[in-house]
Amino acid sequence: MVLNLIILGAPGAGKGTVAQAVSNKFGLVQVSTGDLIRAEVASGSELAKELQDIMSSGGLVGDELVAKMLEAKLKELSAKEDFSGVIFDGFPRTIPQADELEHILLRLEQKLDVVINIESSEENIVKRLSSRWSCPKCKAIFNSVTNLPKEEGKCDLDGEALFQRDDDKPEAVKQRLVQYNKKTAPLIEYYKEKGLLKSYDGNCTPQESIERGMKLVEELMS
Repeated sequence: MVLNLIILGAPGAGKGTVAQAVSNKFGLVQVSTGDLIRAEVASGSELAKELQDIMSSGGLVGDELVAKMLEAKLKELSAKEDFSGVIFDGFPRTIPQADELEHILLRLEQKLDVVINIESSEENIVKRLSSRWSCPKCKAIFNSVTNLPKEEGKCDLDGEALFQRDDDKPEAVKQRLVQYNKKTAPLIEYYKEKGLLKSYDGNCTPQESIERGMKLVEELMS
């Protein structure tokens, strides 16, 4: 059985954690547009130079280029005999991108099966993200609420002093939520109207959220 799905949710709702767990259990490929861009840049292709120029000037890679890379990756994956499906990570983020994804899947004789929306309150998101601390060396992430380092302020893996990213500070988190509500949240109603949306309450521990997400996927695959 092939299962293609999107996990929606505000920044800090735990999309990545749930996606990774679902990917591992059901053999789905997590397709990240960020990873696709980085891989293309590293390849040294004609497109790589164009992407490098865009990013070095501080610009955003346009929808057309992202869709082109995404389609090529999906074509490669769906041609494999053991293809079980994908979890889309970071795409779509807007309704035009959602329309483009639908066209891509149609061209590849694929379809989107479900969109899982993790509901989370603004209070919980701000608390969760503003409690996040990162290691500058190994990139490990700790949380002063859910995942404390063994020694305060230091990474468990290499002893480096932890720091808080600017975009994880409370005011920055609130601004990220404003952008999410403006650009991405409309996808909830968009996919609800298509009969693809399944939502669950993500105001819980990461493990509980994983279990709730897993249960939805298991029901779809049974």
